[in-house]
Amino acid sequence: MNKDSKIYVAGHRGLVGSALLRSLNAKGYHNLILRTHDELELRDQAAVQAFFAKEKPEYVILAAAKVGGIHANNTYPAEFIHDNLVIQSNIIHSAWQSNVERLLFLGSSCIYPKNAPQPMSEECLLTGPLEPTNRPYAVAKIAGIEMCWSYNRQYGTKFMAAMPTNLYGPNDNYDLNNSHVLPALIRKMHEAKLHGDKEVVVWGTGTPRREFLYSEDMADACLYLLEQPEDKLAGLFNNEQPPLVNIGCGEDLTIKELAELVAEVVGFKGSLTFDTSKPDGTMRKVMDVSRIRGFGWKPVVSLAEGIKLAYGDFIARCP
Repeated sequence: MNKDSKIYVAGHRGLVGSALLRSLNAKGYHNLILRTHDELELRDQAAVQAFFAKEKPEYVILAAAKVGGIHANNTYPAEFIHDNLVIQSNIIHSAWQSNVERLLFLGSSCIYPKNAPQPMSEECLLTGPLEPTNRPYAVAKIAGIEMCWSYNRQYGTKFMAAMPTNLYGPNDNYDLNNSHVLPALIRKMHEAKLHGDKEVVVWGTGTPRREFLYSEDMADACLYLLEQPEDKLAGLFNNEQPPLVNIGCGEDLTIKELAELVAEVVGFKGSLTFDTSKPDGTMRKVMDVSRIRGFGWKPVVSLAEGIKLAYGDFIARCP
């Protein structure tokens, strides 16, 4: 990729896409193609094909997706599998038709089996049953990985799949019904502090372990992969394994420890109660990041620093 390369970022308004956009701008990439949902319906195959035929992007970052936490996944499983399958199928196929030089498809750590060995390596894919609470979303993302690999094998494309761990940061979703655990905790702690509440209720037992990555670090990792020459990414483009790369920090903590850290950053002085009637999800999910470390990348933002930055964004956007 060079600074004049024509780059399409699908889903540039979300947590992931907006971080990618900021990173691209900061690094001097100026030939960016962006479309809002109103301007381009990614579930419309004919519209997506017409867009690619007209714009002819050289690089594509596929960050557009329907995402959410356990509650959203349990409530809207049909939308989670349908919308994600259709969006990624339309974009990946059109990217091949338009001779895109390189595509990066973004997924999630939930693609790995519920009881995958920890830390989870890329080789764990399709080796066991998935976590039921987000299986429709995970199946859609696995299909996207398989599409990238299939087009590479059949047509010689250079499509990659990056699987970030749990992300948080600027422009996150703080809706308590649909957000992920970290932004939900930020909102709960903030509102409890404002209202003078003595207690905050956290879903589950607090014992599951999770890994978190600041969204700006994720964006930096994605651009790093797109910028590398093919020989630097040895092993990604072959017939033996999918072109899959984990993106994370390789460290985790319990939900209880996370809640305590968020409370400290926000300034909530009350107690934490854990609602054990609510689902825990997978008990541990930490990434094996040896592959991307081997390519020469590692994150720079610590969890405590990142939560402070995320809380500042929440205050600015949701006062």
